[in-house]
Amino acid sequence: MLVIDDVLISSEVLERKFVCNLNACKGACCWEGDYGAPVDVQEKLSIQSQNENIKVLLGPEAKQILEENEGFVYYDEAESWGTALHPDGSCVYLFRDELGIAKCAIEQAFHSGISSVNKPISCHLYPIRVTKNEIQGFEAWNYDEWDICSAACQLGEELKVPVYQFLKEAIIRAKGEDFYAQIEGGVAFSKDV
Repeated sequence: MLVIDDVLISSEVLERKFVCNLNACKGACCWEGDYGAPVDVQEKLSIQSQNENIKVLLGPEAKQILEENEGFVYYDEAESWGTALHPDGSCVYLFRDELGIAKCAIEQAFHSGISSVNKPISCHLYPIRVTKNEIQGFEAWNYDEWDICSAACQLGEELKVPVYQFLKEAIIRAKGEDFYAQIEGGVAFSKDV
C-alpha cells in the first residue's frame, strides 16, 4: 500500500497490469453493472450543463431519458448519484461506433471540442474504484477486478503496463501531476527496498 496525503492506494493499483482492450470487450463496462457511473454533485451539474452539446451524439431513446431526468439518478443502495440507465441497463450516455464498440458520448463530445466536460472521473479512473470515508477524512483507491476486463489484464501483462501507468492521464486529472509523480516515486522506492 502507498499513502499520499489523504489517499490510500492499494498495492494492486501499483503492481497489477492493465490496458483496456476495446476490441475484445466492446466497452462492456458501459452496459454491465447495477448502477450508472458514480458522480459527485458538482460533476453531475457540470455534465448536465453540457447535455445539449452531448445529445447530438445520442439516439432518440437516450435523448428522451435525458429530457426526463437530465441524465442522472440517485441510487439509494449505492448512496450516490450516477448516470441514468436505459431499460437494458446500459449507460444513457453510451453510443456505439461502426464496429459496435460502446463509446461515451460525454468523452467523445469533449475530445471533439463540442463540450467542455470530460466523462465522469469514476469512468476515467477505472479499474480504480475510489471509496471516500468522510468521517475519517481519507480516500481508498482499490483495483476493481471484473471478469469483463480479463482481456485488458492479459494485454496489460503482455505490454507490462501497471494500472497506475495506464491511468496516468486520469490520475493527473483527479489529483494533479505532483500526486502522480509521488506514485511513481513510491513505486521506485519500493523496488529499491
